[in-house]
Amino acid sequence: MFDLNILEFYKSLQLKVKLPKGVSFMNPYLDTKTFETTTLFYQKFYHDNEERKIIFGINPGRFGGGVTGIPFTDPINLERFCGIENHFDKKPELSSSFIYQMIDTYGGVEMFYKSVYFSALSPLGFVREKKNLNYYDVPQLNKAVEPFMLECLRKQLNFNISKQKAYCLGEGENYRYLNGLNEKYNFFKEITPLPHPRFIMQYKRKHLMGFIDKYVGALK
Repeated sequence: MFDLNILEFYKSLQLKVKLPKGVSFMNPYLDTKTFETTTLFYQKFYHDNEERKIIFGINPGRFGGGVTGIPFTDPINLERFCGIENHFDKKPELSSSFIYQMIDTYGGVEMFYKSVYFSALSPLGFVREKKNLNYYDVPQLNKAVEPFMLECLRKQLNFNISKQKAYCLGEGENYRYLNGLNEKYNFFKEITPLPHPRFIMQYKRKHLMGFIDKYVGALK
């Protein structure tokens, strides 16, 4: 079952590398209550063997997947759209806000998660000076965690993931890095970049519906 593979994957996540000074990582799956909530989500939406398209984010942030354990899902949307009550502080997260508006336009959570699986190049997030850090922001960090990211990518491809096309959130550094890996290892036939939700919400909110339509059109 798809959900069993996902949960086993998250439960086994370990990052045993020396990180650059001042950088730490977040592993929400070590928290019992978080993993219970994560389990409820994947059992609800992924308890089948359907093939799914994969979307790669960068790495979880402190207020979305870094809290709930579910990519691009903050505590508010986990409850409002997914119907899963939770004990987390109900703080909104910009990327999650865009993603769930897009999912609603797509046809709702049941339809969306039936065919799409969210991941990230690094399933664990990074923090420096109490702020989110992208894996590519620090060259030493990128180099240190690349073996971990490759291992995670390969493990997830053993789920029922379509190899025809993958989607990348972010048209800049995240896409360049993922596309470079794909050219080297041939994981997918094609990778389609999409504007990152945080970029849209911070700088292009006036054109929100246009970006939602772009996502839905690409994913369908």
